[in-house]
Amino acid sequence: MRQIIRILLEGAAQAWQQLMANKLRSFLSLLGITIGIFCIIGVKSAVNSLEDNIRGSMAKLGNDVIYIEKFSWAEDPGANFWKWMRRPNMSYVEYESLEAKLKNATKLGFWQYLGNKTIKWKSSSVENVFFLGITEDCRDLFHLEFQNEGRYFTSTEYQNGSDVCLMGAEIAKGLFGEGIDPVDKEINVGGRKIRVLGVLTTSGKDLLKPFNFDNGILVSYTLARRGFNIRRDGQWERTSLLVQAKPGVAIEDMKDEITGALRSIRRLKPREENNFALNTLSVLSGLFDSVFSVINLAGFVIGIFALIVGMFSVANIMFVSVRERTNIIGIKMALGAKRWFILLEILFEAVVLCIVGGAFGLLFIWLVTTLISNAIDFDIHLSMSNTLVGVGTSIIVGILSGLIPALQASGMDPVEAIRK
Repeated sequence: MRQIIRILLEGAAQAWQQLMANKLRSFLSLLGITIGIFCIIGVKSAVNSLEDNIRGSMAKLGNDVIYIEKFSWAEDPGANFWKWMRRPNMSYVEYESLEAKLKNATKLGFWQYLGNKTIKWKSSSVENVFFLGITEDCRDLFHLEFQNEGRYFTSTEYQNGSDVCLMGAEIAKGLFGEGIDPVDKEINVGGRKIRVLGVLTTSGKDLLKPFNFDNGILVSYTLARRGFNIRRDGQWERTSLLVQAKPGVAIEDMKDEITGALRSIRRLKPREENNFALNTLSVLSGLFDSVFSVINLAGFVIGIFALIVGMFSVANIMFVSVRERTNIIGIKMALGAKRWFILLEILFEAVVLCIVGGAFGLLFIWLVTTLISNAIDFDIHLSMSNTLVGVGTSIIVGILSGLIPALQASGMDPVEAIRK
């Protein structure tokens, strides 16, 4: 055990001497290792952070919600665009029919796009604000959360179509500014006074969102019908139906029940294809997975080429180190040092050099991820698992780059080595 510790200490000391002996050569040689680790672990950290965001969004919204629309999330929007455009929109009438027919659903929601409008408060105004009319269960289906003292519509407010609304975070900031609480303030929408019940928490960080409400205003569907002059059949408007399965009901079983019920409501013949799409967040997650795999592969390929360059550079340092210490190696062997002792010493020296290069790569990743996280308000982090992968990769590269020089050094004839 003492011999092993001594080998490690001597290897580390020799590595430090090589670094200090020629700083420029050492810098250029380890640059490949640094770039390689930066590419592989940097891309992996970014992809992992995006995946964490998506999983968090799915956990927040639930993967048991089915979004019924005329467009499919899983297909190319341009490939069947005109076929989808010919499909009828989901309507409030169909929402009511499904609510009566579906036995395995615990919540049903419906929303309808009401257009973009200008809103005013005193002398302030914000243009091009989108409005949605939503049903009662949308609060739970969208997992709406509020800032400060905000709240959702009460059942009475919903049934009566009261002039109240929920406001997105960016709209509240643009209309009221800092320091003013929008709750219970009345805004002017086309001459109609609407009271703000609450401001929604920002959803900008969540990538996997069927809808981002930061720049919109939500009103009850009953108010939308009374005050925004919409049609119950939903024709020509962007609409969507949401269905959440009861606990214990498989998502595929829920889809089958919806398909049967909706085909019956729309009076589709047995041979006619569905003129609607059933979407779930898992579809978006699957699409992201394929993109992430390509990004990971690209980062891996670039990193591997950089590591190969770095590996040859470190191997060159080790060959020079072995040549400069040939007589010292010969003396050690003559005094009884085993060949495996010399082999491990050279290998560990190469590993230390690569770990130094890898450490700089990990340091740069940490700095870049910190800067990006602060700049775009999105959490990209260097995890402990990725750090260990970076260190492990550096060790493997060190072993590969130092193996041939180590074998050369351990295979020397002591007498010939001392003469040099």
